[in-house]
Amino acid sequence: MGGAVAQEETRPGQKMRRWDFERIDSILESRRARFFWHRNHFGLRNPTEEREKVCGIAGFTHEKRVPDPDRIREATATLIHRGPDQQGVFESRYVSLGAARLKIIDLAGGDQPITAANGDAVIVFNGEIYNHKELRGELERRGHRFHSHSDTETVLHAFLEWDTDCFSRLRGMFGVALWTESARRLVLARDRMGIKPVYIARQGEDIYFGSELKAILIHPEIGRQLSVAGLDCYLSMNYVPCPWTLVDGIEKLPPGNWLEWRDGKIRSEAYWTLPFATPREVTLESAKQELDGLLAQAVSEHLLSDVPLGVWLSGGMDSSTVLHYAARATSARLKTLSISFRGRTFDETSYIREVAAQYGTDHEEFDLNPLEDLPSTIEEFAYYSDEPTADAGALPLWFLSKMTKTKVTVALSGDGGDELFGGYLTYRANHLARAVRRLPRAATRAGLAATRFWPVSDDKISLEYMAKRFLEGSLLPPERAHVHWNGTFSDAFKKEMVTAPLPGALDGILGELRAKLGRGDDVSPYLWFDQKYYLPDDILMKVDRMSMAHAVEARPPLLDHRVVEFMASMPASFKIRGSRLKFLLKELMKDKLPASVLRRKKIGLDIPTHEWLRGPLRTLLLDAVGEASKHANLFRPRAIETCLRNHLERRANLGYHLWGLMILFLWMRKWKIQTEQISAASWKPAGSVLASH
Repeated sequence: MGGAVAQEETRPGQKMRRWDFERIDSILESRRARFFWHRNHFGLRNPTEEREKVCGIAGFTHEKRVPDPDRIREATATLIHRGPDQQGVFESRYVSLGAARLKIIDLAGGDQPITAANGDAVIVFNGEIYNHKELRGELERRGHRFHSHSDTETVLHAFLEWDTDCFSRLRGMFGVALWTESARRLVLARDRMGIKPVYIARQGEDIYFGSELKAILIHPEIGRQLSVAGLDCYLSMNYVPCPWTLVDGIEKLPPGNWLEWRDGKIRSEAYWTLPFATPREVTLESAKQELDGLLAQAVSEHLLSDVPLGVWLSGGMDSSTVLHYAARATSARLKTLSISFRGRTFDETSYIREVAAQYGTDHEEFDLNPLEDLPSTIEEFAYYSDEPTADAGALPLWFLSKMTKTKVTVALSGDGGDELFGGYLTYRANHLARAVRRLPRAATRAGLAATRFWPVSDDKISLEYMAKRFLEGSLLPPERAHVHWNGTFSDAFKKEMVTAPLPGALDGILGELRAKLGRGDDVSPYLWFDQKYYLPDDILMKVDRMSMAHAVEARPPLLDHRVVEFMASMPASFKIRGSRLKFLLKELMKDKLPASVLRRKKIGLDIPTHEWLRGPLRTLLLDAVGEASKHANLFRPRAIETCLRNHLERRANLGYHLWGLMILFLWMRKWKIQTEQISAASWKPAGSVLASH
């Protein structure tokens, strides 16, 4: 079996095999020519090139067919960068499961898949459960016996005890698959906030799943048609919101949901719903005290690790808050890691070093500048970010993760703070736009026209760019304006660029926001929307892919669901008060963090996109957007060329628009995404996996 170690497990009436291999190369070595065909055809990398490249899961059902005997190993091989320490597969007559593991907890045990003592239930798991010891104690009192210290085994026993009710007992981040042989039942689940991904697809009566799209695209029977619903959202929002992806027929399992496949039938249910609560009456002091306790507990739990751990530090409120509570929870000297942009107006080094000095951390920095091989790095995104995002913050995050891997294996981040506490300028823009909309529309249009005479700046986010986007958004309905502030292409711009009619997928999710506007305050609906879509489908997806590409586990303690629920119950004035963003958090931290951090404006981990696309990334940009001519049935190359020319000739700052197109076309080329059928009258998008029963 190509060097694999096989162990036979038998029960009456069936035979199962559980494969476990140190490196997946040993299996592939005996089939080298065939694997290279797959690598070239599907854009896969040779796992032997990724030895240093955190956990990932893959699998599929095959109730009425016999699959290719190598398919589950090949699917698992696509995720080896996520789990370089151990890989394993489980096969039975009805299902194949695979796991690639980065060892964080229980280094000596916990190899996956894990099978129950009676051989009837199997688990593959991606993530961390921070209360697994507490759950294990309860399960042991109920008679369960454990053979490792792994949180994965705890989840398996929790499922055996409480079935799908177990997921609401878990505190952590996870994507999990559980198979019960006697019931021919597969259950998939995803954590509450969508920190860890689970992708799903259906072909006939079978279901396919994976931590990344590539684990599904390895199957030749899965089509590679571009999703027009996903494209509609991507062009406007810079990301693809759940449940869509950019591949027709492949979807995301929503956060806080589980899905059951049984004998070809599918049903799904939410075990947790993102709260949109009526604010409770509370004093500022009591709110500060309660938040202090929640943050202390959440950060302390996230420090659980058997490998070196650090904190990603930006010098902003959120990461500095995480560092404060981490330092309070441990006597050990903490490692902090940061990205700098020395000599640039958006460099945060002074704030970073001030915070690092206050807590006495062992600090590391990486300076990101055009002397780095930026084009080659961005081309790698097409492989690791096999669901593209137009968020240019992925580039510094790549280099941060790369540096992190040389120092630690686990990093705590401040992700989620802006969405929970009210930290984005777009929330202020939503409020200010209400006043502008009371002006005659002609006056707003005249102001917008005047911005065209402003000099085009190379600043990361210049005043002229912000003014133009704000006035454009003020002419839109509030829910549409909210995504326009951080988005790119307007509806009119999309019509100029895309030939096929787009399905209005964006209108559907904006309807959810529209329904909440006018119900109480004018802050909470926008925070709720960003927590549901922008956070998991842009921010957390970007962090997952860039960190996993380097076998680093990124943990966001601010997204502990108890903190999320608490902040949802707070009055709007505790989030944004006048011009003060993150009011409650800043009040809590004002005697703890340096005053400069409390006063500073938000900058964000991003690059000078407008400038770099005119400079060091110009050649890559021209090469990538040239792909549009290969998809002229869907895109209008001349419209894209006009956009490109206007930017390069400094008639307008369209860097964010062009970054999104560049990433899109690089991804389409890498994964051989097809668009030919979209213009055919007979073509219909694939039905929803979650709507199938």
